[in-house]
Amino acid sequence: MAMTLRLSEEENRRLDELAAAEGRSKQEVVRLALAERWARLQKEEQLSEVLGRVLPKYRGLLDRLGSA
Repeated sequence: MAMTLRLSEEENRRLDELAAAEGRSKQEVVRLALAERWARLQKEEQLSEVLGRVLPKYRGLLDRLGSA
């Protein structure tokens, strides 16, 4: 699917620099940035889910350790 990405002159310059430094096209740099951002969101959601299950189970222990 095609899309238009509007960047400021500064953003475009930075994208040019990144692409040149990595030996990639500007399109590939943007696609990789999207993939990295999505992966980070997935990890944050997984961590939140795990903490939601684990923290209540160990709340008493954590409170005691926090006051020690």
